[in-house]
Amino acid sequence: MSIETTMTRAWQRQAAWLWLLLPVSGLYGFITMLRWQAYKIGLLSSYRAPIPVMVIGNITVGGSGKTPLIIELVTYLHKQGIKVGVISRGYGGDSSQMPALVHADSLPSIVGDEPSLIVNTTGAAMAVCPNRKQAITTLLNAYPDLQLIIADDGLQHYALQRDIEWIVVDASRGFGNQQLLPTGFLREPMSRLQGANVVYHEKAEMVATDNNQAQAKRLTMHLQADKLQLLWSSAAEIDGSIVPEEKIPMLPMPPMPPMLNSRVHAVSGIGYPQRFFDTLLSLGFDVIGHAYPDHYDFSLDELLQYTEQPIIVTSKDAVKIRALLLDAASHQPLSKEYQELVSRLWVLPVTAVLSDSCYGSLQQQLKALDIDINNG
Repeated sequence: MSIETTMTRAWQRQAAWLWLLLPVSGLYGFITMLRWQAYKIGLLSSYRAPIPVMVIGNITVGGSGKTPLIIELVTYLHKQGIKVGVISRGYGGDSSQMPALVHADSLPSIVGDEPSLIVNTTGAAMAVCPNRKQAITTLLNAYPDLQLIIADDGLQHYALQRDIEWIVVDASRGFGNQQLLPTGFLREPMSRLQGANVVYHEKAEMVATDNNQAQAKRLTMHLQADKLQLLWSSAAEIDGSIVPEEKIPMLPMPPMPPMLNSRVHAVSGIGYPQRFFDTLLSLGFDVIGHAYPDHYDFSLDELLQYTEQPIIVTSKDAVKIRALLLDAASHQPLSKEYQELVSRLWVLPVTAVLSDSCYGSLQQQLKALDIDINNG
């Protein structure tokens, strides 16, 4: 078991031994405060982009629903005629090949899984690099007419100045023991939320039942599960210039999606796998959960161990698994064993559903930056 998995499970259980790490958390908090003050008074330099920057992040370790939120915001802004681009550090990618633009055919192993998912879902202009200034420069060189940049997970990256901050909070997961790393899973203290634009990621049933006035003003979101999709849906979606047609596995007939109440393998390498498992349970599946660390690099052989039942994965994991299949098929026809695996691999996409107050707040914030969301 990895250290990451051990710590994640301990945080979820609020294990008593975590309090032995409190001195380390105190040191971490002191260094974090000094670093923030150094940027605030100018001892450390920060970069201001030539166009407005909106940072979306969280103060906790692990998934909060940030990526689906970014996808929804980009989709919404595109529909409103706003030219928006996205930057990310490209976690899980190859930093030696960054800065880099992200395209639909970019490999997750190069640019990261979340950037691959964002671009494949939205078609957004996007660049990745741990150095956010370099990412922005690369992005604007390629797309000079952008009006707004959304920075994925740059909340603690104070070297980048920002015009708007949205902090995503998983309301159902909460803040554990409310301690900083490593005693708890907070990246920054709870005080960071004071006066901030906080988007509370809540369960759909909580949003539906709470209709009071205070709730109406609160920025909220929930994830809505879409229909299951076959991971390798059709040969028509595969670029023949990358994978020769004769090597594409042609399934004799489209597999039927898993039936409700049927047993399925749920394989997840995201920040908070339990949310994915709970979603499948709420849809009526008998779930055998297999949790992996966030941004986990799967192998096809590893997936072969989950036999008989269908395998359902998240969209973030799907982009990596699909890349593995494409790579394998580009060298030789997939074996019968892999073709059988392909017939059992399903993806559960989710869509972020935002409250009206989120869109209202966004409109006001962009208007203050002379970006009229009504006129583009």
